[in-house]
Amino acid sequence: MTLKLACADFTFPLLAHDQVLQLIAMLEFKGVDIGLFEERSHLWPSREFDNVSQSARRLKQKVADRGLEVADVFLQMALDFRPYAINHPDVSRRERARAWFLKTLEYAAECECKHVTGLPGAHFEAEPYNDSFARAVEELNWHVDQAKAYRVVFGVEAHIGSIVPRPELAEKLVQHVPGLTLTLDYGHFTRIGLPDTAVEPLVQYASHFHVRGARRGRLQETFAHNSIDFKRVFEVARASEYRGWFGIEYVWTEWEHCNACDNLSETILFRDFFGALANSGTSMK
Repeated sequence: MTLKLACADFTFPLLAHDQVLQLIAMLEFKGVDIGLFEERSHLWPSREFDNVSQSARRLKQKVADRGLEVADVFLQMALDFRPYAINHPDVSRRERARAWFLKTLEYAAECECKHVTGLPGAHFEAEPYNDSFARAVEELNWHVDQAKAYRVVFGVEAHIGSIVPRPELAEKLVQHVPGLTLTLDYGHFTRIGLPDTAVEPLVQYASHFHVRGARRGRLQETFAHNSIDFKRVFEVARASEYRGWFGIEYVWTEWEHCNACDNLSETILFRDFFGALANSGTSMK
């Protein structure tokens, strides 16, 4: 298996999007993870979805002009993930989430992107956890079916505050939804003090990786202070015959102190780290 490295376009929010794509190309990445994050990324879904085909073709051309390809399209419908969580108790909210997901699939397909990431849902405290979980399972089954129609792999990111904030819950969710995969970010589990060994069983379900430093108490950390053994992650992914992308995903926001890192430097450090692994005896072949 060949190492495929991507960089998130939302890593550099202070630059214009064209400049971000140019920077990612200059950093010699082959892929770009596109964030469709309402009100907080360069490309807001509400704007891109006015004319999905036109918007996606425009992005595809810009990406291709720089020698890149779209590795993943990541949909988030609001600043807070709960109002439009896929398993929201309000059926009208779920219907809107479904409608935007279908547009995301169309957008990804137009960009010739084979992977879409979403969020797994939330526990709504007014009801038992099992009720929220069951509704997430129902909705995710629908999402997987729609993605298959577009020949797109669909993965969810198990994250802090979600319906699956711990590895064993994320595994349970995947096992309840045939065809569902994970966009796996160890950092969300590292942040709450879990060791890598607790996360490792999830690698077998991964279709996309988010890579950045983390440690107990910090969702995002520098390369120097990172506690995740990414060499081990790389090796386990290879043993699992992983064929997806490793997306380096530093973000810049006040949330979770994620504005405390030099995103450019940290991205380069992780790029070089994975590049060295790929050129060593542990490389994916």
